[in-house]
Order: sequence, then structure tokens, then C-alpha cells
Amino acid sequence: MELVQEAQRFQFTRLSSPSDTDDGSDVAAGLAAAPKTLPCKYFYDAVGSQLFERICDTPEYYPTRTEHGILTRHAADIAALTGPCELVEFGSGSAAKTRILLDAYARKADEVHFVPIDVSESILRASSRELVERYDGLSIRGFSGTYEQALAALHPAPAPARMFVFLGSTIGNFSGSERAAFMARTRDAMAVGEYFLLGIDRRKDPAIIDAAYNDGEGLTARFNLNLLSHLNRRFHGDFELANFAHRAIYDTRRHQIEMYLDSLVDQQVTLLDLDLSVGLEEGEAVRTEISKKFDPGELTAEFAGHGLEHAATWSDDKEWFSLLLFRLGAQQGGNGGAAR
Repeated sequence: MELVQEAQRFQFTRLSSPSDTDDGSDVAAGLAAAPKTLPCKYFYDAVGSQLFERICDTPEYYPTRTEHGILTRHAADIAALTGPCELVEFGSGSAAKTRILLDAYARKADEVHFVPIDVSESILRASSRELVERYDGLSIRGFSGTYEQALAALHPAPAPARMFVFLGSTIGNFSGSERAAFMARTRDAMAVGEYFLLGIDRRKDPAIIDAAYNDGEGLTARFNLNLLSHLNRRFHGDFELANFAHRAIYDTRRHQIEMYLDSLVDQQVTLLDLDLSVGLEEGEAVRTEISKKFDPGELTAEFAGHGLEHAATWSDDKEWFSLLLFRLGAQQGGNGGAAR
């Protein structure tokens, strides 16, 4: 762990080096599994991040702009309900949508405290520099590392309470067991009375969901295939992109999008840095992502099992996307309560 102070109002703690979180063990494990999988975190190299920004601008991809609209309309309501809070954001990235929340909290207090968490140190540095220039009363203490590492390293909150923020329906990328483990760790970091704000993509007409992951421009297909380019570069691999095809389907039983790369031929792929050689048969699928779509009532009941009480829901007019606010009830405080 290394604390780095770049300016009086911006500090970040390096919890892990890139080799700790990107050593390829997850790639090797996924390709050895049956069926084969690849971690979706490898979508986001420089090219992948640019492609995703373009995907968000397509007419089919509704989640980003819909969540942005909900935040724009209701950020002031969120700030009024919680009162002054230190904001702790999972996967903060460029903090583009978070700025709407920061605007609302800055209007209510002279000082605002923000804790961004991201595995990308470069994104964390760049976004934090921009934010401290934009907000006079903002102080930032970020963590470069995994969610689990950051939750274990949280400092006592300088504000009366905290609000943990998880936007973008990223929680939909977790399996049920992964979601349960994540929520248990988050609850243990919370004190009684603290808040958790969650963005979720809701269940709707499957055709709408399907179109969002099979856009007419083919950007999602390029985004999916670029994962292989990233692996080639990162681990000296020899994936031939022309030997794979993008496929995204909506599983109506599990209520989730599943993205795959289908092998078009019998082939052998090598990743030299991982000392790994993998055979794929023609027609064999490698799953690259799941994106679960939620029923707010079911998720609220699930979170109640973690001691999180439903405080409010904000949705768009079509009820395609929602922000859910939870509050940790009495008798459920985790380790975070002991520090304050």
C-alpha cells in the first residue's frame, strides 16, 4: 500500500500494482473452464474505452443516457434525503455521472468529500485532477485497486455519514454469488445509518435489450472482439479476430444478456506470457460478459437480507432504469461503524 499526495485536496492510495490485478490468472482460469469464459475487465483498454463511449451514443444503447437523465432530475432529492455525505464510488472511471451528484452536494455544503475507487491508476489521477479544479470545496482521497482492497482500507469518514455509490448497473455483471459477496463486504464497511446508491437496468421488452447489445453500427461487436486484441497485446497472444464472431443474446429465464465470442473454425490459441495454449472447436463459444436486468422489488428484498433498508427509488418515465437508495439499519453495522 502506498499513499501518494499530489495536491492538498487530492490524495490516492495505491493498493495494488497492475501485476497484482492483471497477471492473467483469471484469463487462464476462464479458458480452462467449461464452458469457456473471459473476464469482462479486459474490454477496457484505450480502444475498448473509446468504443464504449461511442456505444453509449448509439440510439439503441439506452442505459447510460437514461441513468444520466435520472441523476439530473433527482440528484438534489438524493442530497436532501441523505444530508451531508462523503461519496464513495465503486468503479469511478471518469466520474462523468458522479459530477451530477457532486454538484448537488456542493450546493448544500462548503466542503464535499469524494472517495473514488478504480483499478486504473491513470484514470483515477486524471479524473481527480479535473474534479479538484472544478470544485473549490472538494477533497478527494482515492484508492487504486480492487473493490475488496479499497473497502478494507477505508479511513474514518470526515463527513457525518457516507453514501456508497455504484452506478451504471455494473452490479449486473456479477453472478448471484458474486453479488452476494460484494454486498456482504460493502455492508461490513458501512456504519448504521449510512447509504448505498445503486443504478440498475430493469427488465423490459427483450427486443429493446437485445438491440442495445447488437447495435446497427456494429460497435458492440467491435468492442467484444477488441477484448482479444487486448489479450494479444497484454499477454503476447495470437488470437485471430477473423476467426471469431460476436453474439449477444437475452436469456429470458435468467433475465440477463450474455455476450459471447463464437469460434468460427477449429483453432489453437497461444498466450506466451501465460505459457498457455488453448484449443477451440468450430462453433464453441467463449462467454465475455453477463448483464443482468433486475426487478426492483426482488432486489430490494434481496438487499434486506444484508440489513439494507429501502429508502427511495427514482426511475425514468418508461421505467427502463432505476436508482435505488438503501440505508443500513440498526443491528447491521459492519466494521465501518467502529471507526466513527
